[in-house]
Amino acid sequence: MVEIDFLGDHRCLLGESPVWDARGRRLWWVDAVGNSIHAATPEGVPLVSWRYEAMVGSIGLAETGLVAAFSDHFALIDGATGRATPFAAVPGNDGAMRLNDGKVDRGGNHYICGETRMAEGATGTLFQLAANGALAPVARGMRISNATCFSPEGSRLYFADSLDGAIRCHAYDPATGTVGARVGTIDLKSIGQAPDGATIDAEGNLWIALVLDQAVACVSPAGELIRRIDMPMPYPSCPAFGGPQLDTLYVTSIANSGHNLVTDHPDGGRIAVVRGLGVRGIAESLFTARSNAG
Repeated sequence: MVEIDFLGDHRCLLGESPVWDARGRRLWWVDAVGNSIHAATPEGVPLVSWRYEAMVGSIGLAETGLVAAFSDHFALIDGATGRATPFAAVPGNDGAMRLNDGKVDRGGNHYICGETRMAEGATGTLFQLAANGALAPVARGMRISNATCFSPEGSRLYFADSLDGAIRCHAYDPATGTVGARVGTIDLKSIGQAPDGATIDAEGNLWIALVLDQAVACVSPAGELIRRIDMPMPYPSCPAFGGPQLDTLYVTSIANSGHNLVTDHPDGGRIAVVRGLGVRGIAESLFTARSNAG
């Protein structure tokens, strides 16, 4: 039986990028509008709350802490102190776009992260950040980059422009980071609106936050709807499997995105904890940043 609760009383303006860290038995997440990174135990006990000068779009696990996508650059975050060390700049950033959703690939050698618009009509890029700090474009023309995740064995890269209502699938080599041809599309128009964050379970199915539908959908790689779970708060933004057995689904949400998504719901911005799904997630890889990064 599925049970849904909240992670303590943690609240965000724009909650995003939850990631389970087995090393410290903690859940990390960001508040993008709050310019902050947070962590708590599975019971909701606060562990850290670090604030920065710039928006934080997403995070991934790294060998010494975290890799973080700030509004216009990537940084490495010391897992003990929260100190941010710049790692790679985004060329040509003029403030019209900012870094958003991202994930470390299964090989731990690359961080895939896209941009989302801050100005109407602007378009951005889905980037691949290598362990040496090199930055390469994966896709262009992204308006609201989201749903980045990898198949269990790492041979498929999924990502979306939320405004398209579909998730793209490309061949991917986790050893070399080579992004191959597009091999499929998951059309969500009959399932829900605006795919936001996404994650993969051990069976290879995608769990997608339908930010405008107050729900999370589980979809097969072929696009078949397996199940849909209504959330107790508006604007669910990103799911992640965690907990000691990787069988708990954590879902961040939005209270005030600073743009179109605003709610006065009493549970707006909270993190839902979903148990009893009968599925497990996959442990996230560690980004293996090298000291000779440029």
